[in-house]
Amino acid sequence: MLRTERVVDNLNGALHALFADDPRLFLLGEDVLDPYGGAFKVTAGLSTKYPDRVLSTPISESGIVGVANGLALTGNRAIVEIMFGDFAALCFDQILNVSAKSVSMYGRRLDVPLVVRCPMGGNRGYGPTHSQSLQKHFIGIPDLLLHELSPLHDSLTVLRRVLDGGRPCMFFENKPVYGERALAPGAIDDLFGYRFADEDRNWARVAAEGGAGTVLLITTGGMVSRALEAARTLLLEDEIDVTVMVPSQLYPFLPQPLLTEVARAEHVLVAEESTSGGTWGSEVALRLGEVCWDRLKHPVGTIHSRDSIIPAARHLERQVVVQAQDIVDGIRGRVAACTS
Repeated sequence: MLRTERVVDNLNGALHALFADDPRLFLLGEDVLDPYGGAFKVTAGLSTKYPDRVLSTPISESGIVGVANGLALTGNRAIVEIMFGDFAALCFDQILNVSAKSVSMYGRRLDVPLVVRCPMGGNRGYGPTHSQSLQKHFIGIPDLLLHELSPLHDSLTVLRRVLDGGRPCMFFENKPVYGERALAPGAIDDLFGYRFADEDRNWARVAAEGGAGTVLLITTGGMVSRALEAARTLLLEDEIDVTVMVPSQLYPFLPQPLLTEVARAEHVLVAEESTSGGTWGSEVALRLGEVCWDRLKHPVGTIHSRDSIIPAARHLERQVVVQAQDIVDGIRGRVAACTS
């Protein structure tokens, strides 16, 4: 069942609702004021309604997050928009050494209600420095939450929970997802539907009605459309039934809702847009091995983008960034290798 709104409208509506509810909330970023409203229009309308709390900044990502850290540590709440997530590398020190450590390094636990929003990912032809998926570089930092925008998760629910929780958060937003339609629990199309697998609505479970769940595919919000396209192809052409599990919270990884699915599946794979090596997918494979080794019938497989910079030419970009066909090929290869 489609919602009428696009994912970007759902996210924009979430920000408006958060600002209406809390006069302590600030948003900082480059070109976030109306009429521009941010590079991807996520902040449209906010500066008109809240001119004193939506602040356009110079091009200085480290300075932006530094100011936001100060706001969060002095009783306010802050959301930062990094124009392109690739530029999060420029504020990594503030995130690692101030945002995350401030929760616990001052002798008593402090709330740091801060969200750093990072538009990520390729498939838009923006070239090697505006198209990366850098989630893996933020894995494993104590007290730093990682979440990802998804067409399956309501952004207001996610962002409100994160800000109320008092831990700093990186919120990754795969750019092509902005234009997709937000989905609601129930039927997605003639084959697939989804529901949440836990009370917190963190894990969305997408599956065919009455499917056997031969393959369990774990992926992120930015990969949902590609995962669904692959699952449809595999079901119709190969009679391989794929269950897709998508968390809002990437890290810390919360495996509990997966355990039943892992026990039922013949094959478990993780698909992500990042290049391989020290990734979220590797973290998922490690944790599943630790908590349910006896339930895994085969080692957890991974599917990544190719080991390359991301070309600006669209036809070359599609050869590097993982596509639906790469997922199809990865699953077909895994199933064939384990049955031959």
